[in-house]
Amino acid sequence: MKIAMTTFALRNWEAGSSGTLIEGVTPDDLVARCQRAVENGASLVDGYAPFCKHLFVENDTPTSCGFAPITDHNRHLLRSGYVRRREGELPVLERWFEGLAAPVATHFDIILYSRTQLEKEAADFPNEGDVPDGDWGIVSVIGTLEAAEPPMPPITQLRNALGRDQGGSGTAIDRVRYEAAAAFWDRHASVR
Repeated sequence: MKIAMTTFALRNWEAGSSGTLIEGVTPDDLVARCQRAVENGASLVDGYAPFCKHLFVENDTPTSCGFAPITDHNRHLLRSGYVRRREGELPVLERWFEGLAAPVATHFDIILYSRTQLEKEAADFPNEGDVPDGDWGIVSVIGTLEAAEPPMPPITQLRNALGRDQGGSGTAIDRVRYEAAAAFWDRHASVR
């Protein structure tokens, strides 16, 4: 099995972008770590759809957790705005912390999409680069405090339900997962 980096995931190395800012490891080095983890027996964990998997890799870099609980002490650092992750997507309302020192992540949650799904999405966003040469492509990385997937934010689930031509995956909302995510993200926010 071969893992590759997508152009879309490179936003994880851009300060101010949506999602975890990866520090202390290059995209190529992270791909190599993922490849070694799989070769050494790490399992791919099922994601929200059959084409989505998670790979949990220990973090030994200064990368912070991608989210934090909202408290009375940090609520004043919350920001919101309409954000698009790439050109051509509909902007959606997001909420995040600015200026919060999140704890260092203990793990990377590597989100992978199958080559078939990446090819489908590339047809809708042809200017985003080629589909990488691999069986699975890294589409996002989340710094976490445990080897577990944080719930997909409700707005991401809604975007996915809109379809690939709007920047989603074309996957319908699972109401149980949506409700669980709403409960989690009502008490947490991403950290930029």
